Amino acid sequence: MNTIRFNRRPSRPSGGAPRTFRPGGSGGFKGGGFRGGGGGRGAPRQSQRGPMVGQFIHPSKFVNKAVITEEVVHFVPEHRFEDFAIDATLKLRITAKGYTAPTPIQDKCIPHVLKGQDLVGIANTGTGKTAAFLIPLIHKVLQNPTKEQVLIIVPTRELAIQIDQEFKEFSRGMKMFSVCCVGGMSIGKQIQALRYHNSFIIGTPGRLKDLIERKLIKPENMKTIVLDEADRMLDMGFVADMRWVMSLMPKDRHTLFFSATITSEVERLIKEFLKEPVRISVKTGETAKNVDQDVVKVALGKNKFDVLHDLLTQKEFGKVLIFGRTKHGVEKLSQMLLSKGLKAESIHGNKNHGKRQQALRSFKEGTVQVLVATDVAARGLDIPDVTHVINFDIPATYDDYVHRIGRTGRGDKKGKALTFV
Repeated sequence: MNTIRFNRRPSRPSGGAPRTFRPGGSGGFKGGGFRGGGGGRGAPRQSQRGPMVGQFIHPSKFVNKAVITEEVVHFVPEHRFEDFAIDATLKLRITAKGYTAPTPIQDKCIPHVLKGQDLVGIANTGTGKTAAFLIPLIHKVLQNPTKEQVLIIVPTRELAIQIDQEFKEFSRGMKMFSVCCVGGMSIGKQIQALRYHNSFIIGTPGRLKDLIERKLIKPENMKTIVLDEADRMLDMGFVADMRWVMSLMPKDRHTLFFSATITSEVERLIKEFLKEPVRISVKTGETAKNVDQDVVKVALGKNKFDVLHDLLTQKEFGKVLIFGRTKHGVEKLSQMLLSKGLKAESIHGNKNHGKRQQALRSFKEGTVQVLVATDVAARGLDIPDVTHVINFDIPATYDDYVHRIGRTGRGDKKGKALTFV
């Protein structure tokens, strides 16, 4: 593999400006600069920040050796699942899902949520955050099933569907129902489902706003809300929709707020939405310690696609998630990989819901080796056993980089992240 390594504290050449490679234009298959791409058709919408401008990311930020497992302090939870004051049937469902001991975010969050306290949870991806709020909230609904309703707002349809599926697994046999309200799916079916009592309503801001305006969802009657991946919703321009929904909810409510990053804008939302929240942070660093990060330098005159193809034919590249910047570029890359005999799929905003779900399912089940995606897949998705994340295009921001590579090395598994330069 043709790689280049940088010192963690890069020196600057005379003149003071950091050195950058600029081999070719952005978005092409001959590489791009280290300024993250933005403004492309696949880029997330921006709110209150103006048009997205690529953030300078020094290449040294893409290089970081994984921490050797033996050096990591073993986490010992304070609780066991059976210790929590939750319904006995729910405990059986937790066991049936194969959960043996709480992860750090579950161990710290569940007791506070059970007490009804507002909570801010800060954690790296792949830490079991969904169960940290679903388990105690399912118990809460079980105590008062006819009156308690939970609203969960997330940035993407894929994350909403994933949470809904996890809810169904935890609540099996409890006569508890949910509805997933997201764009790109039939609103008619969602309207029909909302005619019945749903203990959990899970959705994306735009579709939820539509259904609330139609008087099909009544947030004024709901006393519990979860804002998951709140920083991502802010980045995608959903802050006005979030504020609108929150303004309709009772002042005396239970609010859970989860974010991977805490910026000044996120802090403002916390102060605005939550009342004396408990803060739980189990974030161990900017990037996962068990993800080995490196760069792949595309030599002058070398074709970027050929370098990628050579990597993917190596045995160790078993299940690979590749990120591109634009919808068109992602689709073109996946078709080129297919033409070379590789089993590849793509997900991006131009694909309808059914095709996106089919692509994700094929990748999760291992019937395709490679999934090429825009940043729509960078957050929230739990895709098991991804061996490699490859940034074929430089991400727009370093936060986007962190969330992209968080798709590998999940839990206690090792992963590899490579960024083309």
